[in-house]
Parts: sequence; C-alpha cells; structure tokens
Amino acid sequence: MDEDLADFRDLARTFCEKEIKPNIENYINNKQVDRDLWNQAGKVGLLCASISEEFGGGGGTFAHEAVLIEEQAYVGDSSWGASLHSGIVAHYIQAYGTPEQKNEWLPKLASGEAVGAIAMTEPGTGSDLQNIKTKAILDGDEYVVNGAKTFITNGAQADVVLVVAKTKPEEAAAGISLLIVPTATPGFARGRVLDKIGMKGQDTSELFFEDVRIPATNLLGTEEGQGFIQLMHQLPQERLIVAVSCVAAMEALLNLTLEYTEARNAFGKPIGKFQNTKFKLAEIATEARVARAFVDECVEAHIKGELDIPTAAMVKLWTSERAQKVADMCLQLHGGYGYMNEYPVARAWADLRISQIYAGTSEIMKEIISRFLKSGDVIPR
Repeated sequence: MDEDLADFRDLARTFCEKEIKPNIENYINNKQVDRDLWNQAGKVGLLCASISEEFGGGGGTFAHEAVLIEEQAYVGDSSWGASLHSGIVAHYIQAYGTPEQKNEWLPKLASGEAVGAIAMTEPGTGSDLQNIKTKAILDGDEYVVNGAKTFITNGAQADVVLVVAKTKPEEAAAGISLLIVPTATPGFARGRVLDKIGMKGQDTSELFFEDVRIPATNLLGTEEGQGFIQLMHQLPQERLIVAVSCVAAMEALLNLTLEYTEARNAFGKPIGKFQNTKFKLAEIATEARVARAFVDECVEAHIKGELDIPTAAMVKLWTSERAQKVADMCLQLHGGYGYMNEYPVARAWADLRISQIYAGTSEIMKEIISRFLKSGDVIPR
C-alpha cells in the first residue's frame, strides 16, 4: 500500500458501502446488478483501474484491482462482475488488441458504457479448452460464428463478449482464436440466467451464436491460432483475482464471526468465551493470515511481471480450499443462524464454493503444479 492506493481504497470503500451494500438484496432478487451501477463506477474511476490512461483507464497496477476486489468482498457482495470486466476482459484487449480495437472498446469499458464478458466454457467442455466446438469460419472479410457457451459471468448484461472459438476446427490448441463479438450483432442470443447455489445476484448466463457475422478485423491478435497462447498468458491474473477475493472473504468472515461470538450469549456468557470457540477463531485467524501473506507475495510478483504459472495455480488452489474451510467453521460458530440466508455467513459459504471450480478446478491446479515439480527445486539455495 502507498498513498495512491490508500486514496483508491477510500474511494472503493465509500462506493461499495453506499452504492452496493444497500442493494445486495435487490441484486439477488433480480439475478443481476442494476445496469446503472456500471456507469456510476465508471464515472468515479473504479473501472479499468489498471488499464492505460491513454485508453481511458486509471493507469494503475493490479494492486488497484485487488483493492476494489477486497472492498467489494468486505461489504459481502458477490454479484458485481467488475473484476472480470476490468481485470480480465479489458486486459485481453489491451494486451492483444489492435490500436483500433483498443480505441473502440477500452474507453467504453472504463466508463461503464459497455459491459464486458469472456466466453470460454461450453455445455460439453469445461477445462478442456482445446476441444471446444464453437467455430468462427472466415467467409470473405467476415467471420461466421456458430456455437454455444455457458456459465458466462456478466452474460445477461454484456455489450461485448470475447469469444473463444475454433478458426481451424481440425486443429486442437493451434486452431483456437479469440474474437470480439458485440452483443448487438444479429444471430447472437442470450439464454437464461442460471440458477446457482451461490452468487445468486451474478448474471451468469448461457450464450448462443447462430451465423453471427463479424468483421475479420474483430480477430483479437495479429493472426489466427493465437487464442490458446493468449489464454495461457492471461490465466495467472484471472487465478490471482480469485485468490484475492478468497482471502478478502476469509477476513470478512472472521470479522463477522468475532462480532457474532462476542454478542451471542449461551449458558450465561458470550459464546466467544468458550474454549472451543476461542480455538476455532484462532485457527480461522491463522488461516486468513497465512493466505494473506501468500496472496500479497503473489500480487507483488505479478506487478513485477514475475508471477509464474505454477505459483498462480498454487495461490488459487490454496486460497480457494482454505476459504471454503474458513466459511464452514464460521457458519458452524453461528449455529442455526449460520444456516439462514439473511446472515452473510450463509451466503458466503455458498458463494465461495465456486472458487474451487471456476478459473480452473482444484484438480486442474494440482495437475499444473505437479508438471513443474522437480527434485531439488523446492529447497531454497
């Protein structure tokens, strides 16, 4: 943290407390945030904080994105897909887009005029991206996109979608490309907002593409077949975003549980005075502290351009697994109230379960980590 980040945190905290926290129930009931929330966030400078000022962004670093992720978690919100919009979609365009693509879309993403989504997962394909079925076939000076995507964050509100498709269907990884698809394009259709066990205010949706024609200039990158490499380069930041949200949730849950156990009485004294409660709280505090240290180390490395693939997998694996453990312990300490949706701990318990699945499952994280393990490398010299 420095003065600039502290000021940004004040801004993010005020915004989340004023604009998001009072409306969480409405978001859950509507299965999406209010569309105007994006415009409000863009107006005060919270969107695309780590995108270059040249393109309307804040000119900051990933640390600015982390601060907003934390403050959103601290008010108990899991509905607003800003971390994907700013930390993922905008970064693909900034990293690989043409000057024309950057000038067209980044200012709109930064202002909230456009909401962004990325469409990777398909009904029959999860982590196995090399076997996606969505196709984008070049026809003259246009690509014709056909296929279906599911579990798409910001899907119901997105104005632009980065679509992972096969431009060379006969190829595996080498056939994958990313394309910019405006959702106003004929042939694009949204399916239902999916009914999830958690993150109920997030507009996670199905998307369909039927003979969607987009200009060939909407290819992201200089040539076809670069999509898989682009995905691999950007996934560490996506996994770090998940890790930051998990450790912030752990810290928020600890604070909520401390408040509850100090106020709740049983057998003539606060339940926080019982040895079992004290020991559980000590364990939770330690889990959160260890996770925070690891996340901060990874954020620092990422800002320096030094966060490698296995470490990103490790931090995502560790924080997502530990956050679920912490949520379960906190729920238990709330007793029956912990099982009620009106209590934030119940919602957090359900919300956090997806963190072990999206951005790569825990099993995929273990597979990635194992590929980089060699005898002698794990002992510092």
